[in-house]
Amino acid sequence: MAPPLQKAVTRVLAPLVRLLLRHGVSHGEFSSWAKQAYVREASMHFGIDGKSPSVSRIAIVTGINRKEAKRLLELPDDEQPGMVKHNRALRVVTGWLQDANYHDANTGKPAALTFGESTDSFNELVKQYGGDVPAKALLDELVRVGTVSRSGSQVQLQTHGYIPHESQEAMLDVFATSASDLLETLDYNLADASHNRLQLSVAYDNLSEQDAQAFRTVSRDKAMVLLRELDEWLKQHDLGDKQPSDGKQHRAGLGLYLIEETKTVGKRQ
Repeated sequence: MAPPLQKAVTRVLAPLVRLLLRHGVSHGEFSSWAKQAYVREASMHFGIDGKSPSVSRIAIVTGINRKEAKRLLELPDDEQPGMVKHNRALRVVTGWLQDANYHDANTGKPAALTFGESTDSFNELVKQYGGDVPAKALLDELVRVGTVSRSGSQVQLQTHGYIPHESQEAMLDVFATSASDLLETLDYNLADASHNRLQLSVAYDNLSEQDAQAFRTVSRDKAMVLLRELDEWLKQHDLGDKQPSDGKQHRAGLGLYLIEETKTVGKRQ
């Protein structure tokens, strides 16, 4: 393996390994998951002349024997349902935050909504932003993960965004979606430097604790303004239940995240 690639991959794996160790996942267990990922990616992206690769080719590309590659190919893929659930919950909460029809007229903030069939109800919010998912099912999910609370027929938003702190499973869905989106863009840019996807960041490495805390606030506020503008644009162009004219479903968006690190350093001479 080329040393630069090894160093880069080891560095990328560091936060993932911390997550795995916190959850008691051994190296052996992670290795079995990595084999499944190798086989899946080889089957999706490493065919010849646009054809799906055979089990033999997958074995050659990955270094995993044919019997094991075939077994891994036959495992069920349960990634999509979690992503769909996350995306729909995110759209509903974003609509609640941004659509003035669901805001308190006096404060301009997201209002408590009634679970029912009125025009400004939680059910109408879900119908407008959540697609064909039942309002009760989505409400139960948002309550479960701590994003909303319910008292009788009243539903109240508890967080400034879809942040499912009360559900480890939902937080891991968010982690997987965000991390894979970022790595997909980075890999794309490494593979095709002539048609780069947007990849920008800004960071300084010698701020005071006070200024670092202040930056958390100013970056969050400015990021929310941008994301609301982009969400409005995407909402206007989303096809909803319509079929795309080219027969392909295109996913597009923009992710923002805070860069923050603290190091102990010696006194400058």
